[in-house]
Amino acid sequence: MDKGKVTILGSNGHLGHAAMQAFQAAGWAVTGLGRSNRKPVPGTDFIAGDADDIAVVKAAVAGADVVVNGLHLPYHQWGDGRAERQLQGVLDALAGSGKMLMFPGTIYNYRAGDRVVAPDLRQSGEKPRGEIRIRLEQMLRAAAEAGDIRVAIIRAGDFFGPGNHDDWFGQAMLMDYAKGRLYHMAALDLHHSWAYLPDLGRAFVAVAERRNSLAAFENFHFAGHWVSHGQIMAATQSALGRKLNVSPLPWWMIGALGLVNPMMRDVYQMRYLWTNEMELVDPRLDGLLGPAFTTPFETAVANAVTDLMAARQAA
Repeated sequence: MDKGKVTILGSNGHLGHAAMQAFQAAGWAVTGLGRSNRKPVPGTDFIAGDADDIAVVKAAVAGADVVVNGLHLPYHQWGDGRAERQLQGVLDALAGSGKMLMFPGTIYNYRAGDRVVAPDLRQSGEKPRGEIRIRLEQMLRAAAEAGDIRVAIIRAGDFFGPGNHDDWFGQAMLMDYAKGRLYHMAALDLHHSWAYLPDLGRAFVAVAERRNSLAAFENFHFAGHWVSHGQIMAATQSALGRKLNVSPLPWWMIGALGLVNPMMRDVYQMRYLWTNEMELVDPRLDGLLGPAFTTPFETAVANAVTDLMAARQAA
């Protein structure tokens, strides 16, 4: 028996695909929306369409109890109001429906000095990216307070996991593994918040299944794995089964590329997220998820590394 119906907007994306898998495994009736079904999930439905088309989104969510916004613009396309327009299209499609919209939040909404990032901490963007994300969440809160929809934001750290090869884990830390080298993003003793995507997908399911007991607007922080850069270097080498040379990521190179490449310029601006410790905490969500919810860190890294190596060998 289905637990409910969910539509995942942007089902090919990192969070979208993880949510598709998690909701399907939990017994929900799942529909994905994307331009093409690049990452099909057995047992789910798919609608091909443009999520910027309000009519398409309305049709896709018509029978859904819950909608997950997995839409994500390329990094260099967030500006000029495009991110706000994309979200406004989703809100317009859901207007007056009373459905729950689930939204993946980021740590961009906070500043470098925010060592412990709890849901009640005031938001103040360090960079333009953070200011954009704050505006998006203000739009969500306004829609919930107007009674149009219900909103649950689940904020998480940097993504990693099987099936996702174009993230920091694969594209930066492991970019030269074939040459015997790993890169750490900051000093080895500094800690960073990571979200293993299969766990994050299950967290979305857990919150969705308790939607009737939640407020109209909820802001949760998913703790995930709070580990040092040294720990992730060690876990990655263990997963690879061999020792590699460990070096700091050459941020200066990214800065230089940013002189001609808008995406690299934006990436370089956000390096403070790596060089400062910003820990996501939320005892309320921890209690909702229960003990031992997250996959052990070494297991999660091994799963991600094994999948990435298989994909590169097949390429």
